Amino acid sequence: MTNSEHMVVLERQLLLQLGDRLKRLRKAQGISTVDMAERAGISRTTLGAVEAGDPGPSIGTYLRVMSILGIGGELALLAGDTLQPGPAGSAAARSRRARPVVQVRVSTDTSQHQLQDLQSLVLHEEAVRMVRADPSLLHQVQKTLERWLRAGPSRSSGLWKEWQDILAHGRWRKALGRTRRAQELRQASPLTTVLPDTMRKRILAQVGDLKRGVTLGDVDSGEVP
Repeated sequence: MTNSEHMVVLERQLLLQLGDRLKRLRKAQGISTVDMAERAGISRTTLGAVEAGDPGPSIGTYLRVMSILGIGGELALLAGDTLQPGPAGSAAARSRRARPVVQVRVSTDTSQHQLQDLQSLVLHEEAVRMVRADPSLLHQVQKTLERWLRAGPSRSSGLWKEWQDILAHGRWRKALGRTRRAQELRQASPLTTVLPDTMRKRILAQVGDLKRGVTLGDVDSGEVP
């Protein structure tokens, strides 16, 4: 599998790990959500999205929260000139000091539940991107949902009716969160029926890689393995 094929699931899991870490650090430092949101100049809803590893907030929002928690410098190092080669003939280029090496170990909880939820989340995010780009796919999903509802009463009927509202109004966040209700919605979802088999298999393979753990950054070359 190539590096680019890894990135859909890797990027999502990196954000989830970052959000979890920020939440733990905030609690460890005794900072309430109200205080943190005020100090970062964001709403509590946005802070909740950051701590959930949501891709919606900007990188600047993540950086403000990190800075308040005292770890903003770690990302500043990654973005700074210290990781770039110095101009030819400069003191930086002549320096014999080893350049900084940054490695990130990305993995997920090995429990079956956590793996399935990550897989489901990524599949749904990809499906949302597809239906946003192609309205005919949205119509296809709605037709599938109508067929399910016509089949008669089911334990999932209530969730399917909620999906009717999500599809009609584009309320994707209701199904893309990390709440129990969002997880239940994904379990009864018609949305992923539009995904090509090749995309589904690729995402499943990426989740399998995460189960084993993936290291970003190489000691010798600085490249993604």
